Amino acid sequence: MSKTAAELPIKISERAREEVQAIMSVKSIPKGYGLRIGVRGGGCSGVSFIVGFDKPKEKDDIYDLGDFQVLIEKRHTLYVVGLLVDFVDTATERGFSFQHPDLENSDRK
Repeated sequence: MSKTAAELPIKISERAREEVQAIMSVKSIPKGYGLRIGVRGGGCSGVSFIVGFDKPKEKDDIYDLGDFQVLIEKRHTLYVVGLLVDFVDTATERGFSFQHPDLENSDRK
C-alpha cells in the first residue's frame, strides 16, 4: 500500500524532481519502477546515501509523489529521515546531492 507524499520522511527539491522525471523519460525507465533512496555502508566511515531506479520490494515503504514513486527500504528509514535530495548542475559537477541535518558533510552521487 502506497503512502502519500506528505508522509515522505525526506525532502526532494523541485530541481531533483525535474531531473528524476527527465531521466525516467529519456532513459525509458520501465513502468512499475520507482526512485530508490537508501544508504550503503556504515561503521567508521559512516553511511553513504544512494539513489537509483528499482522495482518495489516487500520490505519497502512506497511513497506516491504523483509523477513517480519513492522507494525506501524500511530498515533505512531511520538513516534518511530529514534528508534533502537535490540536484546540482554546475561547470564542475553534475548529480544528485544529499544533505542531512545530522551529518556535517554533503554526499554527492
